[in-house]
Amino acid sequence: MVIKTIFKSLRNCIKYSDKILWALVLMSAVYSLLLVGSVSRGGINFLPTQALSVLMGILAAGFMQMLDYRYILKYSKWIGIVCVGLIVYTFFAGVAVEGSMGVNARAWIKLPGGITFQPSELVKIGFILTFSSHISYLKKNMKLDDFKSIMFLVGHALIPVILTHFQGDDGAAIMFLCIAFTMAFASGIKLRYFVLAIVLGIMFIPVAWNFVLADYQKQRILSQMNPEADPLNMGYQQIQGKLSIGSGGIFGQGLFHGWRVENGVVPIQESDFIFSVAGEELGFIGCISIVLILFFIILRIGVIALKSNTTEGFLICSGFLGLIMFQTMFNLGMCLSILPVMGVTLPFFSAGGSSAACLYFAIGIIQNIYLNRSQIKKVLKTDTVEEEVI
Repeated sequence: MVIKTIFKSLRNCIKYSDKILWALVLMSAVYSLLLVGSVSRGGINFLPTQALSVLMGILAAGFMQMLDYRYILKYSKWIGIVCVGLIVYTFFAGVAVEGSMGVNARAWIKLPGGITFQPSELVKIGFILTFSSHISYLKKNMKLDDFKSIMFLVGHALIPVILTHFQGDDGAAIMFLCIAFTMAFASGIKLRYFVLAIVLGIMFIPVAWNFVLADYQKQRILSQMNPEADPLNMGYQQIQGKLSIGSGGIFGQGLFHGWRVENGVVPIQESDFIFSVAGEELGFIGCISIVLILFFIILRIGVIALKSNTTEGFLICSGFLGLIMFQTMFNLGMCLSILPVMGVTLPFFSAGGSSAACLYFAIGIIQNIYLNRSQIKKVLKTDTVEEEVI
């Protein structure tokens, strides 16, 4: 009987899931593996790790799709404690990844088998869940316009920002800010609070420049304004990235045929600059395909948010929408030399086991929100009415 119930639940999850979102996500998975496979020609083989991470993420997504997200939210306080604990743990037992010119991020932990995991990727999901619960509580108690309550909400948002900054991972810190901003805006918080935040942010710039940013971060910002001024040092990665993208023309040099990709001309091309791989080998067509896939994933998550029948479901979708949207914008801005290099990967495409697995895990939560909308709940209860999945 139990086995029959499990199979019935699995069947319903597959039958009534958002197949459009799954199609887009699986399309990005295949595309990503092809690009990572091409990069692997140059030496280190990133493909097995990436493939395993995608598979584990998809399996985790399938599990999360069957587990009611509202049940998980009952433990939001414990989720928050675990998330803080994970990041604090890296301060004492984390693995430091030292890069060139002062980069020193202690943001990974070593797992059995020599595998490393970046906790901040999982914490992003935990933060979205806890922040949605916090905002929902304020909304239900009519406190979204109460200044004291808003300040507590700001404090909630700043916890992961401050912790990841002291890890040395300011790219993650920026993403936490973007997620919080998106969810707060979607919740209907008064505009004056956003104006106040922007004004305070502008006033904080001199303080950040003199006391917060490391020397290499200042150099990256200055170099981004004129990469050619330091073409063999700070400007090298962005200059070479743009050259790789431009070298592909309209149709590219062919998958697995890019000379610059094979010889690793662009540093960290497997993750931060995976877009340059698509540009060189698949050209403008390959680049615009990535942009369109991500655009439609963001659009579909927005549709699911609007279909949600709970405040928490709407806010969770808004948080993931903000995560994917801003991370995409920052990564493409880096690759096109519009923004300084900040260590932000391209969602669903960059190599990186932690990021890939956690993003697919998040898709499972979004699918569960889709399954729990009002129209589907009636169908699942009776299991007699056929619904056309939009």
